[in-house]
Amino acid sequence: MVLLAMALVVILAAGMTQHQSLRIFKAGHALAQQQGMSIALGAEAFANQILVRDFEEDQEDDAMVDSLDEFWAKNAAVLPVDEIGVVEVQIDDLGGRLNLNDLVDVNGKVDPETKGRLERLLTNLGITEFRVDALIDWIDPNDQTTSAYGAEDGQYLMADPGYRAGNQPFVSVTELRLIEGMTEEAYQALRPNVAALPVTGIGINVNTAPADVLRTLNEELTDAQVESILETRQDERFEEVQDFLALPELAGLGVKSTGLTVQTRFFEVVSRITYDDRIVNMVSTVFRDQEGQVRTVHRDTGQKNRITKEPFTISEG
Repeated sequence: MVLLAMALVVILAAGMTQHQSLRIFKAGHALAQQQGMSIALGAEAFANQILVRDFEEDQEDDAMVDSLDEFWAKNAAVLPVDEIGVVEVQIDDLGGRLNLNDLVDVNGKVDPETKGRLERLLTNLGITEFRVDALIDWIDPNDQTTSAYGAEDGQYLMADPGYRAGNQPFVSVTELRLIEGMTEEAYQALRPNVAALPVTGIGINVNTAPADVLRTLNEELTDAQVESILETRQDERFEEVQDFLALPELAGLGVKSTGLTVQTRFFEVVSRITYDDRIVNMVSTVFRDQEGQVRTVHRDTGQKNRITKEPFTISEG
């Protein structure tokens, strides 16, 4: 009986020790993740301060212009965190991209200019798997397909597992993966050229727009002309939209100033925290208003490998 009792005690003690070890591991993991998120939020605040400083410097220079030659756009900042790890922060411009939500207004009416630009973007990128009509159906509030190339609940519910069309503006560019006919190759080609901004009608920043977006401004623009525009922009940014429209490459094409700007309101702050053999990623969409105040609109912790710019180490001093 004594031996049996001792055996039971040993079994119970072993089980309790195992459960305790598991709970300690879970608690430690949760604490580490929380610490990583706290550091990521600090990195976001650091990036916001850079954007505020950029706004203040533009005010001092009396030139409210955002371009890729500015400090915030050039490099990814690297910040050592004591001796526990490294913080990488990158600020990406969203003003030079096509806003998917400009496709349909609050009344469900399609904007022909945005539709035309997106159609040209798909053509220029060689994307034939789906049409812009599928994007319109994803945003508009009704359940009727725009055309034979559209897609509504009927198509999406047949997927495994089934789901419904968004029937609201895009919240994230990653929603493109849900569009009928979308492939991973097409998504990767589109992602650097489009944005999902909660505000419509802001316009395209001609100082930051990539080549594929600039080509959407007119169907007659050639690759050589766009390359020439980019070279001109690299030598000297456009202080006003009229400076851009006065380029010889655009002469006679009828490109209008509507929907164009030289300022950016929305940015992406990409953070990667590496510490204690752990990595925490966070991508924040931030908005800078006309007074220079920066507010966070959206955070995403599911995107990886987004740090792409050359690193620039910032010392503690």
